Amino acid sequence: MNRESLLQAISGNNKAYDVVIIGGGATGVGIALDAAVRGLSTLLLEQSDFGKGTSSRSTKLIHGGVRYLQQGDIAMVRDSLRERARLQQNAPHLVRPLPFIVPCESLWQRFMMRTGFFLYDFLAGRSRFPRARGKNAEASREMVSTVRAERLRWGGVVYFDGQFDDSRLLIHMAMSAIDHGASLLNYCRVTGLNSDEEHSVSGVEFVDEETDRRMSVRAKCVINATGPFCDTVRQMDDQSSPRIIAPSQGVHIVLPREFLPGETAVIVPKTSDGRVLFLIPWHEHVVVGTTDTPIDQATLEPLAQESEIEFLLQTAADYLTRAPRREDCLSVFVGVRPLVSPPSGAGEETKSLSRDHTILISKSGLITITGGKWTTVRKMAEDCVDRAIAHAGLRANGKSTVDLKLHGATEAPDASVYGTDETEIEKLVKESPDLGRQLHPELAVRAVDVVWAVRREMARTVDDVLARRTRALFLNRTAAETIAPEVARIMAEELGKDAPWEQQQLAEFGDVAAHFSMPAQ
Repeated sequence: MNRESLLQAISGNNKAYDVVIIGGGATGVGIALDAAVRGLSTLLLEQSDFGKGTSSRSTKLIHGGVRYLQQGDIAMVRDSLRERARLQQNAPHLVRPLPFIVPCESLWQRFMMRTGFFLYDFLAGRSRFPRARGKNAEASREMVSTVRAERLRWGGVVYFDGQFDDSRLLIHMAMSAIDHGASLLNYCRVTGLNSDEEHSVSGVEFVDEETDRRMSVRAKCVINATGPFCDTVRQMDDQSSPRIIAPSQGVHIVLPREFLPGETAVIVPKTSDGRVLFLIPWHEHVVVGTTDTPIDQATLEPLAQESEIEFLLQTAADYLTRAPRREDCLSVFVGVRPLVSPPSGAGEETKSLSRDHTILISKSGLITITGGKWTTVRKMAEDCVDRAIAHAGLRANGKSTVDLKLHGATEAPDASVYGTDETEIEKLVKESPDLGRQLHPELAVRAVDVVWAVRREMARTVDDVLARRTRALFLNRTAAETIAPEVARIMAEELGKDAPWEQQQLAEFGDVAAHFSMPAQ
């Protein structure tokens, strides 16, 4: 993933790409991978960094959707569970089975939960995920010793779903797409759509945000995969296009590991607002989430609302022996869901809006895909490329991503988030032992992680490194801010930047980090 060489290749290419994708989140990168595997010439342009928005701010689950089962959406659950198995098979170094326990306070609740998860496992078909099973009170308390005893009066039901590192998976998808011939560029903002004499979209105009250089590329098909921002691109195509996105934000808080030691997550099956809530061990911390709050407009750096924080803290306190307080929260992160609007006047709540993906083709031929979720991103991409091939008459090779092993994939039980790339990283440390040093005692971030992110993963800013190539900002905001100067220094050396660049990076990172803190009371 070398940004300079990719930009140079684009500037010297006058041919029309088969597919140009706007948006470098999970959906856009998934489409780039699918298109490249099928032999289509592919370019992806992202205005910020890959996964800067929603795709790095998920609940870290690859799952069928317990709540969708409760709502009776059997088809969505079945499809999600099948995709869960494929993703775990194709990226075993990043997607792993994780046990979840549903605390049961009555015999009837335990019976209903056991029955529901029997159906959940049945819909999953054959997979590597173990089947659900009941646990008595004593065994349940051993699994989750910090959950209140009264919540486990009748034990619990243990089921399995997938856990993953979202932005790390996204980077490996991007690397896989490039391995198959696609070009992906971050910090390239699309400023306009070009049309031919028949008023069909024929390419895009974009600006390299690092140099302010303006460029134009031709395309047989342009795909809008900008998630909660897709209405902006649709109106770039046709100013009269109605809004189709009803954005909703989901907030997560991150707590120290002692709040939920062990390797079992907890699911609160029904919160005060009728949702489910997860307490999940992740990277030696605990993630608690999520909320579902309608917002007027999507932003790249959304802020948590005080009511959302209180809801998460209170719900966690209702289940844990030690009630978490605001000062216990190491980080707060917020993602914006691109929910597809219901018909005008339907007045539905956001938790009832469509989570399934939607594909639209405008009169000019712009293809927009939005909605969906991380678990089904492979199928979403496949569906979108199918539509693109049919609409634009593209010639594909018939290949598929169903069984495609992603970059770095390995079955090794102790594999790091880098997968097979860890071998190359270890070589760097062997050549320069100082790169093996840990930058902060509370974060598993090494100097070599910064170097690797710049050299091989197209990291351009301190935010890229501390938020998405490593997960430092998501895990411990204060610790991430502490090591930011050292990260900036290492990056400046790698990128050939000067001291003013370092200072600018630290100021910009400070602005971003402020959004990962508690809202002012």
